[in-house]
Amino acid sequence: MSAHTIKSRRDTFMANPHKALWTLSVPVMVGMIVQTVYSIADMIFIGRISPEAIAAMAFNVPLVFFSIGITFGLGSGVTALIARFIGADDKQQAENTAEHGLVLGSGIGIVFTIAGLIFGDAILSGIGCPPELMADATGYFRIIAIGFVFTIAAVFLRSIFTGEGDTKTPMIFQAIGTVLNIILDPIFIFWLDMGVQGAALATILSQFFVTLALIYTMLVQKKSYLQFNFRVFQFNTYIIKEVLRIGIPASLSMIIMSSGAALFNFILIYFSPSAVAAFQVASRLDQLYFLPILSIGGGMVTLVGMFYGAKRLDLIYDIIKYGLSRSILIGVVSGVIFYIIAPYVFPVFSPDIEIQQIATQYIRVMTFVYPLISVGMISGRSMQGLGAGMPQLMITAIRVALVSGPLAYVFTFYMDKPMIWVWYALAISVVAAAGTGSLWLRHRLHLTRDQFQHDTQINQNGIPDKLAPQQTR
Repeated sequence: MSAHTIKSRRDTFMANPHKALWTLSVPVMVGMIVQTVYSIADMIFIGRISPEAIAAMAFNVPLVFFSIGITFGLGSGVTALIARFIGADDKQQAENTAEHGLVLGSGIGIVFTIAGLIFGDAILSGIGCPPELMADATGYFRIIAIGFVFTIAAVFLRSIFTGEGDTKTPMIFQAIGTVLNIILDPIFIFWLDMGVQGAALATILSQFFVTLALIYTMLVQKKSYLQFNFRVFQFNTYIIKEVLRIGIPASLSMIIMSSGAALFNFILIYFSPSAVAAFQVASRLDQLYFLPILSIGGGMVTLVGMFYGAKRLDLIYDIIKYGLSRSILIGVVSGVIFYIIAPYVFPVFSPDIEIQQIATQYIRVMTFVYPLISVGMISGRSMQGLGAGMPQLMITAIRVALVSGPLAYVFTFYMDKPMIWVWYALAISVVAAAGTGSLWLRHRLHLTRDQFQHDTQINQNGIPDKLAPQQTR
């Protein structure tokens, strides 16, 4: 991709931000749809083993989410910074940021693989996995841990492509990897009789393919706009500080969500293993709502970052308003549809009547707050594009650590409420998070406006305004 092409793309995005949002979001959405299809198929395959198999995998979810969550958080920092430099027409610093991202991703992947293999069994026991589920739970996690290095590297590679405005390339490879995963699942789970370990092996093999494909495209075929020359790589403290400043709060928010998932498993196992399994089954339907919102959120990071780098406050306001309105609409429509179809969907995942009933109960509570989930998620991602990672962390902390988790715990163990009150706790937390996110976004936009006005005054006085110190490569 030539410099002229990327400049044309940037100018096109600025000329029609609404179209640009869908240009960025739709490929990601397609990739997520394919990934969700895999996730649903995976749950169906595992559900045919036993309800206990679903519950065993459920105890792995917080651990996997913890590792991938940290990666996505730091990857979003890489995306936002690359987009900002491209918006400022600074290809040199954008490439240096991408190189730092590759180094960071490789290091984190190796560390997490080693840590997972050493401490995985003890952590599963520590978060409340019952003895009867430990064999399946630990068997699944050991294989997943081996593949962390590939999964984490793939996330950082996708973040680099997204930062330069190319969401189509990683979507294509992710889709192929997901189809490969679906093909391998029944072979390993049933034909080779590996059970839940077969599902884990299919996952890491597909991620291995995605990682190799992205590396080949970027480093060998050189089809990305950003090119890499590690022979002249220079460590830049500004880039690291900015990636960490934006990414660490996002990573911490993922850690909080991971801890929240572990807490809810602990609470739900109090009712029954079927309750834990139902929560996982219901989350697969939730994903169908989340995937367009997450896709729009990813596009918002890139576009807001570009417009921020170009100092176009008018475009920042316009795209945030547009992204919020469309995400809320998706939340309303999804909520109505899911409320109606829930009882007819869950028998596909499990023949267990109790699991079906609990999953339906969960969905029919949460669909009422889908539009507010949209507000919280888009607000947080927009502020990441503005270079602020802390708001997303605080929004998540309010929702998980300060509201839903403590409320669910109190409702269950102190007030002896029925299980539906666990879902009420989640819904209440969404209201609190959405209110916080919308108010914080308004405040951040006011600060951005003041900053741009200040920078304009400085430039008028003849003092250059730069995003970061320049360096020779």
